Amino acid sequence: MLSASLLGLALCATSALAAYPEKPINLIVPFPAGSGTDAAGRIFAEELSKQLGQPVIVENKPGANATIAANYVAKAKPDGYTIFVTTNTSHSAAPWLMKNVTYDPVKDFTPIARGGNLPFLLVSNPARPYKTVAELIKYAKEHPGTVTYATGNSTGIVAGATLGTAAGIEILPVPYKGTPQALTDLVGGQVDIMFTDFTSGMPFVKSGRLHAMAVSTAKRSDLVPDLPSMEEAGVPNFDINSWNGYFGPAGLPDDIVKTLNTAINKIVNDPATKQRLAQLGFDAFSGTPEDFNKFVQEQYVLWGKLIKDANITPQ
Repeated sequence: MLSASLLGLALCATSALAAYPEKPINLIVPFPAGSGTDAAGRIFAEELSKQLGQPVIVENKPGANATIAANYVAKAKPDGYTIFVTTNTSHSAAPWLMKNVTYDPVKDFTPIARGGNLPFLLVSNPARPYKTVAELIKYAKEHPGTVTYATGNSTGIVAGATLGTAAGIEILPVPYKGTPQALTDLVGGQVDIMFTDFTSGMPFVKSGRLHAMAVSTAKRSDLVPDLPSMEEAGVPNFDINSWNGYFGPAGLPDDIVKTLNTAINKIVNDPATKQRLAQLGFDAFSGTPEDFNKFVQEQYVLWGKLIKDANITPQ
């Protein structure tokens, strides 16, 4: 009788796992609505709903360099109904930028899949007297401590500080809760320059409300081939990119990871969806959970070096 009961429980558990998902899934986004991660995440949520046959509900939990959302997901039940779309902010940078991060970016999460990259632009208010990176550096040297840069996420923080250190200029950070708020003040002239993701920044550039000077990577981007890289613009060894990926809490069952990974890979390999994401300035691609896990660990080390080299003191 006991054996039969145990067998029944095992069959029920197997049936429940095989049926995943049986209810809506919450997709946690660590940035405000309107940010690049949010915009791309909503496309993924829409396509995941089609792949999995259940609604995928986007829930924004912005603030504290994405650590509010990361803490929430780390403490969630590992049943596949709370998943996290995040970036290098929560998993590569925040543990180096902040003194009191209470989660482990490796041990407290289950890597599911890469989503792609969000390249960044260096943009300025068009009323400012500099139109190129060289002109910006010259102006900043002639007017030390007067140029301000807005920051809405860790990539903006690190890129701005790296520019200051690499170019030997004194520029002042102005922190914001998220990219949309920072861009609003940049357009309004309250701040001077900003490193912003393509998704958020390009509409302002195309409308003429912001001026684009360079991309943050070592080489030009296919998304804006006419824009120079930071290295081409005269700042050596400058290569900063924002990655995007999906996680669950630690202990997420392998079968659920496989289901989600398969769905995400189908999404990024669909030409129509890939084009939709490219229009946002999002370079979509994925891979295996194992590759993503290795990448996350490598990026943690890399961003630690970037932050130390930029002389950023943890707050």
